[in-house]
Amino acid sequence: MRSVKSSVKGWKAAAARLAVVIVIVVQALGLGAVWPQELAEPRLDEEIAEQEKIFQRRGADVPSGYITNRGLSDYAELLPTGFCDALGGLGSSDRWLDIGAGAAQAILDYYAPEGDPPSGEKCARSVSKARAVAMSIEDRRTDKWREQAANLGDDRIRYLTGKSLRHYSVEELGKFQIITDVFGGFTYTADLSRFVEKVLSLLEVGGGFYTLVPGVHLEGGDKLGVFYLTELENAAGRPEKVCSWLKKCTCAKVTCESKSDWKRPTELIKIRKVCSDTSVPRMKLVEFKAGYPPDRRFQLEP
Repeated sequence: MRSVKSSVKGWKAAAARLAVVIVIVVQALGLGAVWPQELAEPRLDEEIAEQEKIFQRRGADVPSGYITNRGLSDYAELLPTGFCDALGGLGSSDRWLDIGAGAAQAILDYYAPEGDPPSGEKCARSVSKARAVAMSIEDRRTDKWREQAANLGDDRIRYLTGKSLRHYSVEELGKFQIITDVFGGFTYTADLSRFVEKVLSLLEVGGGFYTLVPGVHLEGGDKLGVFYLTELENAAGRPEKVCSWLKKCTCAKVTCESKSDWKRPTELIKIRKVCSDTSVPRMKLVEFKAGYPPDRRFQLEP
């Protein structure tokens, strides 16, 4: 037993000496200590840069799963119950912001004359139209958009491009009664908390944010063998559902519709702003892998 104990002590001493030597060499080279979290940062930056390249692809280079021309009928199917009624209830002085609008086909459908054949289910094609703002990182305007914009003027429809939501100020954008996001920023952002904060800051009190997020743990329960795209954890590292996290926001009423029978488990989410003093619990990015949509993992900050 003594010989075994002596061997163990010898191994520990040798390991300690080796650790000291490594520290001395690293310091001599001026490299400093390198920790796992420091190694992770460049990888995150590389993946986010790769994601930016996906956004900018054009023509045949656009991945088949990266859809940029969803119409209003698609919004009616993909967004939470009540979206069409809410959009149809807007007046001419109200405003609608569509984040990740792509070619802005949904806004074009919304403004299509009543005599035009509908592209699927009619949704909120009311006589009194709200002013609409399309937002897209990449410019995907079509000739149809340019023609409609020339006829209506910038006072009715606008197209913003070249930067993401976080880079716009509230003064620059103004306030909105409805904000939509269909496989846009909410699905792709690397800073989930800041994105929700900005959306809430742009909503009028009483206004609603309509969105969805695919590949998540559902509020209604999960199935076995599911591949998750967006995973949230609490500060202790245990799974946190996206809806339970959103419900911790202040001045926001959150409702979720779980779609367990879709290709990926998806939450359809509506957030109604009920007062002005909003706050969002901070989630930090832990993992990110570029894609359409990307794989993301966030952890709640203590």
